Amino acid sequence: MRPRTPSKRGLDLLQDPRQNKGTAFTAEERAALGLEGLLPPRVFTIEEQLGRVMDNFRAKPSDLERYVFMVALQDRNETLFYRAVVDHLREMLPIIYTPTVGEACARFGRMYRRPRGLYVSARDRGRIAALLRNWPEREVAVVVVTDGERILGLGDLGSYGMGIPIGKLALYTACGGIRPSHCLPVMLDVGTDNAALLADPLYTGLRQPRLRGEEYDDLVEEFITALHGAFPGVLIQFEDFATANALGLLARYRDRVCAFNDDIQGTAAVTLGALLVSGRVTGRRRGDERLLFVGAGAAATGIADLTVKALRRAGVEQGEAERRVWMFDVGGLLVRGRPGLPEARRRFAHEHPPIKGLEQAIRSLRPTALIGVTGQPHLFTEPVLQAMAEVTERPLVFALSNPTSRAECTAEQAYRGTGGRAVFSSGSPCAPVEIDGRRFAPSQTNNAYVFPGVGLGVTATGARRVTDEMLLAAAEALSEQADEATLRTGALLPPLERIREVSLRIALAVARVVIEAGLAGRGTPAELEPYLRDRMYRPDYRPYV
Repeated sequence: MRPRTPSKRGLDLLQDPRQNKGTAFTAEERAALGLEGLLPPRVFTIEEQLGRVMDNFRAKPSDLERYVFMVALQDRNETLFYRAVVDHLREMLPIIYTPTVGEACARFGRMYRRPRGLYVSARDRGRIAALLRNWPEREVAVVVVTDGERILGLGDLGSYGMGIPIGKLALYTACGGIRPSHCLPVMLDVGTDNAALLADPLYTGLRQPRLRGEEYDDLVEEFITALHGAFPGVLIQFEDFATANALGLLARYRDRVCAFNDDIQGTAAVTLGALLVSGRVTGRRRGDERLLFVGAGAAATGIADLTVKALRRAGVEQGEAERRVWMFDVGGLLVRGRPGLPEARRRFAHEHPPIKGLEQAIRSLRPTALIGVTGQPHLFTEPVLQAMAEVTERPLVFALSNPTSRAECTAEQAYRGTGGRAVFSSGSPCAPVEIDGRRFAPSQTNNAYVFPGVGLGVTATGARRVTDEMLLAAAEALSEQADEATLRTGALLPPLERIREVSLRIALAVARVVIEAGLAGRGTPAELEPYLRDRMYRPDYRPYV
C-alpha cells in the first residue's frame, strides 16, 4: 500500500476523524507529523484498538449508550468506527440503525454534540446552491435526504430525523463499500407539526408548522436542482417522507434524476427477495402466492408493485397478478368502489364485499402471505395468526414495521400462533425461538440487504436513473444468496456476516441492467466483478510515511 501525505499535522490531525489513527500512528509517522508527545508511547495495531472498542462497547448498560459510544467513535476515528461495524455487523446493525436509531432520533436534541451532515431549511430558499458549497467534500456520490415527517414507525420527528440519513449512509459504507467521503446526509427542515417538539426548549429545528403544497414543492425543486449543480450525477435516496410526499416526489423525480425511495423501493426489493426465497421452504411456486398487506401506505404500494412485476416476469397475466395482491387498512379491506382511494392503490382494490375485521378478511381471501407495514404494534393477534394457519399449510408472516416496539407481532407470537408452521420475517431483529423442541432463528428483512448493493452498482456505472428493472435484479440476486443451511434455521436471507459479499452480488446484477439499458454514465470494464470489488472501501489504515 503506497504512503499518502495527510493534509494536517499535530493536534489538528488527531482531531480529524477521516485521517486520525489514534494510538496506531507508527513511531515514524509520529516523528514526521508532529505527533510525538501527543500520544501514549505504545503503538497499537488496528486489531488491538478494535479489541478495546468492543470491550467498551459491550460494557455499556443500554443500547442507547452503545449508540452514543459509536457516534463518538465515528467523530474521533472514522476508519476504526467502520472496522468495528464491518467486523461485528450482527452486533452493530441494531445499534447504529434499527431499532436503536429510532430511540436516538427521538432524543436527538438532547444528545447533540457535534455537527454531522447538512441542514437545508425553509429559511434557505433562494440560496441553497450557495449553502451546498459549504460542504467540504467535492466527490459526493450518494445523498440520503429526509424531511423527518415519518421516521420509522415513530412519525414526525422534524429535524431530529437527521439520525436516519446518518445511519443509512454508515450502512452504505459498511455494507456496500461506498467511501465515507462520498456520502452526504441531508436534513430538509421544513418545520414540524409535532407539538411536543415545538414546545421542547432543546429542539434543534425550525419552530414552525410544516410547509405544505406549492411552498414545499418549490423548496424541494430548488434543492434537487442545486444538488445536481454541485454534485452532477449524484444518487439521491429519499428517506422517511410521509406517504403523500414519498409517492409524489418519487413520481416527479425518478425519470429526471438518479433517485429512488428506500421506504418504497428498497423495502419492496428486500421483501420480494424474501418472498422469492420462501418458495424453497413452502414448496409453492411464485405464481401461487396470494398476498394480503395490512397497511396500504407507500411501503405496501411499493412491495405490491414490484411483486406484480415479478409475477409478470414469471408468466402471470397482468390482471391476474394484480388480483393476487390485496390490501387492508384502517378502513378495512380495500374493495372496488371505496371512495377516495388514491390512484396508486386503486388497482389493488378488487370486487369483494366490504370486510372490517382482519381475521374475517383472512378467512374469506385465504392468503398465503400476511405482510404488515402499518407501524401499529400487536395487530397480528393470536386469532389472526391462527386463521392464517387454518387457511394455509405454511403461511408467510412478515411483520415489517420498525422499530421493534411498532412490529405487528414478534417471532415467538408468529410461531406459537401458527403451531410452528409460519415462515416468519421481521423488520427489526428478533431473538431465536424454541417451540416443541424446535429452534427458529428468523432473519430480519432489513433494507440494508439491498440499498448498499444498489448504491454500489449505480455509482460504479454512473447510472443516470434507478429503474424497477434494477430493483427486480437486486431482489433476485438477494434471493440467490440464501443457502439450505440458512433456510433450515427459519431464516430467509443470508447471515449478516455475509452482507458485503451479498452487496457485491446485488451490485453486479444492478450494473448489468444499467449497462444493458444504456443508462451507464461512464465506461465500465468487461470484467465487472473485479472492478466493483476493487471500488469497495475497506476500513484499514494507510501508511503516511
